[in-house]
Amino acid sequence: MAKTFSQKPADVSRRWILIDAKDLPLGRLSSEIAKYLIGKYKPTFTPHVDGGDYVVVINAAEVPVTGNKEEAKTYYRHSGFPGGIKDASLKEVREHFPERIIENAVKGMLPKNKLSADRMQRLKVFPGSEHAHTAQTPEKVEVK
Repeated sequence: MAKTFSQKPADVSRRWILIDAKDLPLGRLSSEIAKYLIGKYKPTFTPHVDGGDYVVVINAAEVPVTGNKEEAKTYYRHSGFPGGIKDASLKEVREHFPERIIENAVKGMLPKNKLSADRMQRLKVFPGSEHAHTAQTPEKVEVK
């Protein structure tokens, strides 16, 4: 009789993954990134253990979106003070902080639990094709 495998936090091995963002639409790209951050593709996946990988995303400024999302999609942020809500369209966010587009989309696709903050820290997004993690030798993954 086989026993259910349960991974221990000490047994976690993490890889560095490199993903180019200019190939896929935002939603499909974000779900693939979330899969690697959670570690759901690994045979050792355990829901209560954070066994995901580090993900480096390049060309975040060139991520395509479908339809009229460039003008219609709105991002909100709040200062915490009364009347402190601000909004920006996808086009405005892409001009000033293109990495926030992917970060917000991936954050929405992660489970809302105590592990999500640690998973988001392992996501490294860069607006151009250069990144600061060449020393970790991330392996390029083709996302379909």
